[in-house]
Parts: sequence; structure tokens; C-alpha cells
Amino acid sequence: MKEIVLAGGCFWGVEEFMSRIPGVVDTKVGYANGHTEDPSYEEVCTGRTGHTEACSVKYDEDKVTLEELLAKFWSVIDPTVLNRQGNDVGSQYRTGIYYIDSEDLSTIKDSLNKEQAKYKKPIVTEVESLASFYEAEEYHQRYLKKNPNGYCHIPLD
Repeated sequence: MKEIVLAGGCFWGVEEFMSRIPGVVDTKVGYANGHTEDPSYEEVCTGRTGHTEACSVKYDEDKVTLEELLAKFWSVIDPTVLNRQGNDVGSQYRTGIYYIDSEDLSTIKDSLNKEQAKYKKPIVTEVESLASFYEAEEYHQRYLKKNPNGYCHIPLD
């Protein structure tokens, strides 16, 4: 199994979208790459923790490649907008790709360069190694499965 952490605005929609991809075996939402240890949702919402709402995606690389996952990820975000996706505004909603395996970096950079060709504005999606990931509170996990009519900025149909 491989793992990548993706931030694309509100983590509920990213998790639900990724969980539907064949080959994805597990998803967890949480807070990535901030400076506050084990923050709460309320703390992250202040924008002062440095964390972004993110989704850890574990996948079977024999069934889905990182390149395929990233192509799907790009399809549901606007990578040229800083600190906003849909109606969600704030640094916790910035977009990011956080890798665990440094061997994934060349695939990520190739994917980003391919995506950049589609835009006139520069892509502002962060690409960094995963420095920290704290699981979000239980009520956030699989939120849209528990609340099918819940808010989501990603079209899931």
C-alpha cells in the first residue's frame, strides 16, 4: 500500500471523492503541515495553526497509480486560487499535495507541470513532504457518508 495526503478545500468532499476511486483502500481526514501540535477543528478554523484540512489516501498501486489519483484530484480543485476552494475561504482551505515517499516527488512534479499547461495563471498548490498529519475528530471522518446531504464544494455525481 502507498499513501499520499491531499488538500483541496473542505476535507469532507476530498475524502468522499477519493474514497470512491477503485484502488483506494482507506481515507482519513485531518490537519496537515501546520505548526500547532494536535490541533482541534476549532483551532484550525482560526487560521493560526498553519494547518490545512487534508485527506490521507491509502491506495493499492497495483489498482490505481499515483498519476491517476493526481489527475482525479486536479479535476476537482482550482489549483490557481490561494486559500480558497468553493465557498470555503481561509489558509486552512489551501490546496496541497503532501508526499510521504520522496520517490513520489518526480511523479507529482510531472503531474503539476502537465496541469499547469491548462492554465494561464500559476498553480499555487503546495507540493511538500508531509511534516505532520493529525487525524480530525471522529465526527469529521466519512462525514458525507454519515450526512449525505451535507455541504460539499466538489460535484460528487
